[in-house]
Amino acid sequence: MKNNTFEIATLGAGCFWCVEAIFERVNGVEEVLSGYSGGKIANPTYREVSSGLTGHAEVVQVKFNPSVISYAKILEIFFKTHNPTMLNRQGADVGTQYRSVIFYHTDEQKSVAEDVKNMLSRAAIWNDPIVTEISPFTKFYKAEDYHQNYLENNSKQPYCQMVILPKIDKFEKLFEDYLKK
Repeated sequence: MKNNTFEIATLGAGCFWCVEAIFERVNGVEEVLSGYSGGKIANPTYREVSSGLTGHAEVVQVKFNPSVISYAKILEIFFKTHNPTMLNRQGADVGTQYRSVIFYHTDEQKSVAEDVKNMLSRAAIWNDPIVTEISPFTKFYKAEDYHQNYLENNSKQPYCQMVILPKIDKFEKLFEDYLKK
């Protein structure tokens, strides 16, 4: 979806705190919001989504400048900073709300998502097949304020230290050329 000079990517890769922390560091990304998408009720709460009964995934909406970073590169970062071969889980987080998913906003995004997924599948980076869902975007519900900028606001929490920071280290090593200066 285009928004003036920006586009929007909606991505789920497990806990949105990790995904948000990574994309906040990507050059060309203007804004990252944590929220919920892909479910069957309006305005879900974290507690409702965490139950696994709403059908929503924890996602981030990434507002990015395509003249600085392409949608394909956004997706490469997405795929390589989580395990896209795990069905409905990432690490200790288990349930459909933690599924690996790309919600595409346009037919062009769908095509790019399928191409990137197929390219990475052929590259055999992972031992197991990629199970990332590619689905049409319908609605995004912003998560509660305490979920926004989670790492920045909670950097001393054990989850941040043991889970988020190692993912950021991995991202920074893999995508050094794409870090904000």
